[in-house]
Amino acid sequence: MDWQLRPARDLGMAPGDRLRSLSRERGLFGMAANATWRWLLRLYFRLFHRLEVDGRENLPAAPFVLIGNHTSHLDALVLASILRGDSARRAHALAAGEVFFQSGPGALLSAYAINAFPIWRGKTKRGEMAALRARLVEDGLVYILFPEGTRSRTGAMGEFQPGLAMLLAGTGVPVVPCFIEGAFEAWPATRKWPRPGKLRVRIGSPVSMEGDRATAMAACRGAVVALGH
Repeated sequence: MDWQLRPARDLGMAPGDRLRSLSRERGLFGMAANATWRWLLRLYFRLFHRLEVDGRENLPAAPFVLIGNHTSHLDALVLASILRGDSARRAHALAAGEVFFQSGPGALLSAYAINAFPIWRGKTKRGEMAALRARLVEDGLVYILFPEGTRSRTGAMGEFQPGLAMLLAGTGVPVVPCFIEGAFEAWPATRKWPRPGKLRVRIGSPVSMEGDRATAMAACRGAVVALGH
């Protein structure tokens, strides 16, 4: 067997820098923390939200990007919980750095339990986008992101931002559209804590991001909208 070994991407980083780095890799502690978190999430959604998932057979092998409508802090957790096996272990939510990585405890939870990568609104540089793209393709990852960029305050879906097309340009990595039903009622942006309520996720067929950005983004948004009807 031809072994190809390389140093860890985060080798030599200070602990605090590692938490917030796009080069962060998981050791045994990180893998154990994330596995425990996934188990707790699935239990929570089964008991408190009676989560139903339609279309899981549409999920391809990694790498791919999972997108959906965004109305609640539950959204990323819901999409993370529907993944299974290798895809679940490879999944990273792209989360707002100023919300989830600002404090030390928040960064620790986001990095090792949720397994999120920070995206700093208005501050993401071209090199950071390239780093995200490289990790997605080279490491065969799964990204969870919401192209609207922020939670809807009304429950209606907003326009998609072009960052998704920029991230995937030239990679051939497919996008899997999802529609999350019930999350706005369970935990809208106006509430401090979630309340019990039925959740349902519909997963659509993968969408190709080939072609011009505007057409690709329109196809992604259209696929999510169609799942909501």
